[in-house]
Amino acid sequence: MPAYNYTAFDAQGKKLSGHISALSERDARRLIKELNLVPLEIAQSFSAKRNILRVKKKSLILATRQMATLLGSSIPLDETLNIVANHIDDKRLKNVFYSIREDLIQGIRLGNAMGKFPDIFDNTYTSLVSAGDTSGNLNSMFTKLSDYLEESDSIRQKVTSALAYPLILIAFSILVIVALLVFVMPQVVDQFIRAGMDLPLLTRALLGFSNQLPLIGFAMLVFCIAAYFGYQKISSNPSKLISWHRRVLSLPLAGDFILKSELERFSSTMHLLLSSGINLDLAMQESSKVFSNKYLESLMEKSNKDLKEGKDFVVLLQEASIYPEIFIQLISSGFIAGNLPEMFEKVSAFMKSEIETKRSLLLALLEPMVIIFMGAFILLIVLAILIPIMQMNSMSIS
Repeated sequence: MPAYNYTAFDAQGKKLSGHISALSERDARRLIKELNLVPLEIAQSFSAKRNILRVKKKSLILATRQMATLLGSSIPLDETLNIVANHIDDKRLKNVFYSIREDLIQGIRLGNAMGKFPDIFDNTYTSLVSAGDTSGNLNSMFTKLSDYLEESDSIRQKVTSALAYPLILIAFSILVIVALLVFVMPQVVDQFIRAGMDLPLLTRALLGFSNQLPLIGFAMLVFCIAAYFGYQKISSNPSKLISWHRRVLSLPLAGDFILKSELERFSSTMHLLLSSGINLDLAMQESSKVFSNKYLESLMEKSNKDLKEGKDFVVLLQEASIYPEIFIQLISSGFIAGNLPEMFEKVSAFMKSEIETKRSLLLALLEPMVIIFMGAFILLIVLAILIPIMQMNSMSIS
């Protein structure tokens, strides 16, 4: 039976919102009137056949944490879903939870109901919920899920901030330099040209560069558009995309930073899945999907395939020859000792500290480099203006 969200007025004229199950919109309107309410707006909740849904990560994390808290307080699952839906600000996620609750009432398992919305609940999320539902410890599973989502979001924010700050600084520096070249320098140099002075080489070079800025900007725009469509073409070819992502990992500083970020996310997911009782091969299959780097994803998928054929897990990691030595050593000792979940947790913690170190190093290197570049260019502009002034002073004295 479909679920409908409604907005209505009560007998006192107060505006209320809620949801109701009905066979059709007409039936829903009738049921609302039977509650002595005047329906204002009625809309069906999201169904699995709808288009791609996008919700804020923060909203999903908050909803997951609320699920863990309410289930831990022994509140029934259907009532928990209803309470969480009523407290969600994101309208799309609110409707999704109403739809999940309706499916639950109809006898569908929670993991399967969430699986209808893969753009919101990924395979890792639904696998863990299904495992918790089967074992009867959903509250513990939602607690682990909320911790995992919060940690992942924190790491993502750190990576984003590490890249955003230098980019903002570079953009501001370019803006200042362009403003000096376009608005300041031509007007000052124009005075010397009118006076009939021979401009020095540096001044002529920068003036010519200033005059060509529109053409340079257009060329850069064309290059960016060509690069975008080129990457789209590469993305449509899996083998070329894997090869491209492999080259990305070989970049100095940035490649190592990306590798450690990817391995941290993979390790934290493996720890969560293995500690929840999921088999190693299934955990690897699900965890490999968190890689945004397709080369690493292909390596882990190959290792998982070989693992199912009975090959040694540690040997498979060593054969890849791209993982850090400490990653292989920790996983190796955990595999031999039979405590892989704990070792993946240690790997995740180590990678987090490495990411923070790399982020600090990246900022420490980029900030002075950008400042030096900006200062040197501004110095050239100042010299291009001062040299003609000094020449003019020398001519007037002589």
